Amino acid sequence: MATLSPRSEFFMDLAKAKTVTTRRLDGRLSQRGIGFSDFMILYHLSQAPEGKLRRIDLAERIGFTASGVTRMLIPMEKIGLVKREVNESDARVSFVALAPGGKRLFAESLEDVDMVAEDLIPQSKMRVLRDFSDLLAELGKAVV
Repeated sequence: MATLSPRSEFFMDLAKAKTVTTRRLDGRLSQRGIGFSDFMILYHLSQAPEGKLRRIDLAERIGFTASGVTRMLIPMEKIGLVKREVNESDARVSFVALAPGGKRLFAESLEDVDMVAEDLIPQSKMRVLRDFSDLLAELGKAVV
């Protein structure tokens, strides 16, 4: 029987944890008509200067492909969460901007995400959270 190294086992556990947490977050956010991926888009747009980003920059921040982000944005645009903006100085470049409805829904959803996070991460594990977050941020920067 083959065994995994501790590092490889970590990735197996990480993949399962991602599935479990995303499922819980999606379940909670679905009451507001969005999923966790939508929330991530709203979050990154809310943190961007002027509340807008190029699609490729948004894709990089959430770890999706540009085409994947484009597919996700279509329904979000239809329901007024995001909007397209043209670049006045370069017509080839367009931006995704946070629409008023997206700002409102993001603010309302913050509490939902925090509640799920509190349920999933017990107070006793808070001491290791910073180190783990640092490791995940490093892994997220890895060039594919």
